[in-house]
Amino acid sequence: MKHTDEDLINAARDVRENAFAPYSNFKVGAAVETDEGNIYTGCNVESASYGLTVCAERVAIWKGISRGEKKFGRIAVVVDTEDLTPPCGVCRQIIWEFCGDVPVILSNLQGKTETVQMSELLPRAFDSKFLK
Repeated sequence: MKHTDEDLINAARDVRENAFAPYSNFKVGAAVETDEGNIYTGCNVESASYGLTVCAERVAIWKGISRGEKKFGRIAVVVDTEDLTPPCGVCRQIIWEFCGDVPVILSNLQGKTETVQMSELLPRAFDSKFLK
């Protein structure tokens, strides 16, 4: 069953509340939908050793992968900022590798949304085709 954009945004908004962000206070929620319509969510989890912090987008994708999912159709990212906030560079790479050129739905708590293609966020992406 496919879900609406609003379903995906709501799932990301809800899981954002679980974010562990005591250092930055920058809570992020993400929800990724598989081609079969399953939704996996993730929130950011910070560490006192900042380099060990994990972003919401990666948590959501890795949860899906850990459940045996292989094909993802889109992802939503929700933050509490006035300007819509796209995924960081590391997450862009992970989204590209595991999801491909999918729609990325950006949203904030005020209800503003925008959908962009992953190829707009990561043009000329590096992936496995360069490793052959």
